[in-house]
Amino acid sequence: MMGKILGALLAIGLVLTIVAIYPLVTSTESGKAPSGQAAGEGATTYNEAAASGSFLPPDRRQPVPALVFLDAEGRDVPLSEFRGRVVLLNLWATWCGPCVREMPSLDALQVRLGGPDFAVVALSQDRGGAEVVRKFYEDYDLANLDVWLDKANAAGRALKTRGLPTTVLIDAQGREVGRVEGAEEWDAPEMVERIEAVIAGG
Repeated sequence: MMGKILGALLAIGLVLTIVAIYPLVTSTESGKAPSGQAAGEGATTYNEAAASGSFLPPDRRQPVPALVFLDAEGRDVPLSEFRGRVVLLNLWATWCGPCVREMPSLDALQVRLGGPDFAVVALSQDRGGAEVVRKFYEDYDLANLDVWLDKANAAGRALKTRGLPTTVLIDAQGREVGRVEGAEEWDAPEMVERIEAVIAGG
């Protein structure tokens, strides 16, 4: 009798364990953020095929909202500090699979074009702070990207992002040239040429 009761309790415990971990497993597989995280308007990531290679220009260039984010020391930095430079603003997170896939190409792009006329601003949506991003950069050997944090996902909301990664190309006058929703090979020749054209005033 005791054996049957013990068996029933073990079975109930197994069911409860499965119920408890199922949301975590499905969240990771579907690209949803872990508990407490968010991605702009929605806590989701684009799948591998979503909009890859698709550059979405606006009907006409409009000024980007007056964004303010944090540097590695926790200081407020307005996007306006980059005025006069072309900026590739990438909204990403360490838990986002497609984001992780494209980060090396963003690092390579910063090496190739970064300087007084251009900057990659990789704006992390992680809530774990600068240390989480620093460790990620170290683990993936990303030596050329600065740590930037989107406090309370304010930039994601202001830019009306629908998922991660979302990357916005901003001209030297602070206007949106276009965006890519989903992962991209940012150091590919066609993307480099597009950005160089904007740097040249196009």
